[in-house]
Amino acid sequence: MVTFNFTNKSKKVNKIKHKRFRLGEFLAENFIRVVSFTSFAIIILIFIFVFREAAPILSSAKQTFTENNELIQETYGDESSAASEIADEQKNKSVESSSSEDVATVKNLLGKEWQPVSKNPKYGLLPLIMGSFKVTIIAVLIGAPVAILAAIFTSFFAPKWMREFLKPSIEFLSGFPSVVIGFFALVVIASFFQSIFGYEYRLNAFVGGIALSLATIPIIYSVTEDALSVVPKYMTEASLALGATKWQTALFVVLPAATPGVFAALLLGIGRAFGETMIVLMATGNAALMSMNFFEPIRTMSATIGAEMAEVVFGDTHYNVLFLIGSILFIFTFTLNAIAEFYVRGKLQKRFGGTQ
Repeated sequence: MVTFNFTNKSKKVNKIKHKRFRLGEFLAENFIRVVSFTSFAIIILIFIFVFREAAPILSSAKQTFTENNELIQETYGDESSAASEIADEQKNKSVESSSSEDVATVKNLLGKEWQPVSKNPKYGLLPLIMGSFKVTIIAVLIGAPVAILAAIFTSFFAPKWMREFLKPSIEFLSGFPSVVIGFFALVVIASFFQSIFGYEYRLNAFVGGIALSLATIPIIYSVTEDALSVVPKYMTEASLALGATKWQTALFVVLPAATPGVFAALLLGIGRAFGETMIVLMATGNAALMSMNFFEPIRTMSATIGAEMAEVVFGDTHYNVLFLIGSILFIFTFTLNAIAEFYVRGKLQKRFGGTQ
């Protein structure tokens, strides 16, 4: 009975200790909670602001689309009267287009020319979207293999002293200002590759892609190296015990097991390259051309916003179109980050069982 009472008293003492109020833990938990909710609220407010400023373009485009459909449906009956009505409406439209008020219709937004400052403004988004994808593809094709191979070397082949020096050095590149990388591409990279390949335009999509790869390599490298480092050691030891070399183990055992992390790294790199502004603004030539030639100048959506937002009239059509471009960028990057975070790390990691 004595031991029983003693154990009961000890349990009560432990419960009292656990229930004791600790001010430091309370403040730390609430501070983290407030910061988390604040960041989440800021993201939502940015989302609402961008789409609110782009809403007039969406509503006007929808209105013109419905008006065109109604015009087509009302042309039944006498062909001569319908033709005269269409001619009158076309005259009215030409008068409206020559005035200072311009409207971004669906046909205008899906055009192949970007000339927002002209007598008849043209807001074709296709060359801007195509330019963004061209420079992103070049950056990923150049930066991803370099970053993944560097991560494999750091994880498996580099000595411990080199690993401690190599990883922080590569990750340090992510802290470089993008304007510095853009200036380096403008002065050095553009002249160097033009002297080698001899293409006509000094600033083009190829130069911009190489400069963007310098910005994407640290991100892809860091996430890939983390994914490779958490692969269970028994997989590496079993492969080496069966007679495989280190390169065979790294490429055919560990890398497939770390596929979810590598895929997430690629998505983050694509989002970084797709939304970059200063590098592409300085190194791509800023010409909105619809061409599949990677050695011709391009203009991206982010560079268009950075170059023209400070010069537009508040509330103008050009202003709203720029916010429409910003909302497209926001949706694309948010979707990539969501896929990398929820689908890759949640679904594929459980399937492969490599990174946890």
